[in-house]
Amino acid sequence: MDSYEYTELLKNLQLKMDNITNVVNPDKITKRLNEITELENNQDFWTDAKLAALTSKEKIQLERKLQKYKEAFTALNDAKELYDMATADNDEESIDELFKESKNLQQYVNEMEIALLLSEKTDANNAIVTIHPGAGGTESQDWASMVLRMYTRWAERHNFKIQTLDYQTGDEAGIKDASILISGENAYGYLKVENGIHRLVRISPFDSNAKRHTSFCSVMVSPEIDDDIDIQIEDKDIRIDTYRSSGAGGQHVNKTESAIRITHIKTNIVVQCQNDRSQHKNKATAMKMLKSRLYEYELALKKAKEDGVEKSDIGWGHQIRSYVLQPYQQVKDTRSNEAYSNVSAILDGDIDKLIEGVLISSKTKSV
Repeated sequence: MDSYEYTELLKNLQLKMDNITNVVNPDKITKRLNEITELENNQDFWTDAKLAALTSKEKIQLERKLQKYKEAFTALNDAKELYDMATADNDEESIDELFKESKNLQQYVNEMEIALLLSEKTDANNAIVTIHPGAGGTESQDWASMVLRMYTRWAERHNFKIQTLDYQTGDEAGIKDASILISGENAYGYLKVENGIHRLVRISPFDSNAKRHTSFCSVMVSPEIDDDIDIQIEDKDIRIDTYRSSGAGGQHVNKTESAIRITHIKTNIVVQCQNDRSQHKNKATAMKMLKSRLYEYELALKKAKEDGVEKSDIGWGHQIRSYVLQPYQQVKDTRSNEAYSNVSAILDGDIDKLIEGVLISSKTKSV
């Protein structure tokens, strides 16, 4: 990088930061935080536990947003001031150091830009991720386990907490079904764009003739619902089945019908949980999963109507992303239309650029 490129970078980042400032409106956030502080100092405020909890959640989210904004704003201003000083003093060592730090500077501003796209009501929530293999038998079951690992590694990269809610092993390899809860800031906001069909093309490790196979799996992401979102489910609307757990957990889990499967009759949404040895705890978790899925289902229906499309089965022509391992290596998202060649890194959880590309693309299309 030379002086001209760095100067242009600073100009572009300043334009982004100006737009971010207009959207974030730090003065408005500070004013609201002061109002919340005044409310918290009033003893009557704490008598309404639900309102207090909602307000506390709002406070945390506003504080995080303001902190990120200040970090990006300060980093850019410091870089500009240091560059002006170093240029005036002809301090080549400091200028070279600024050039080296340019990627970190871009990251500060880009992260703030992405954070602005995560402003929907449930974007800050934890995410429930459910993965089902599609057409393809053992091939697709193995592919589903690869996708599950991809999201697990992504969560680990972000230091998010991962809890297995349901896990059913495949007949020969992979999984028949899996659900995990990923807990962390904006987990749902990021992962919601992963909803859809994921397609894999590769030389099958299960085919002695080494032929190329195409496999599918569906990924369903729903927000972990907070108490402030009221979703009513009546007993007549659901069917509850119990069965023996097929996952890890020891003899007790496998010999008793502790696993729970709940079917929502109207929508045919099915959730299941076998995480705990207690049937009651599994039922409570499954009901929470069902509420989350119903909430996401309604959001998906609303969006489908807006886009003029219908929900589809798992199979050809409905994928949101293709992962090609043979005859070349490429991952391409159909929504952002961006392609990447670092397939092994992506399958190891390095999917931030893919996610951010879709978030930015969807925002641009909606404007």
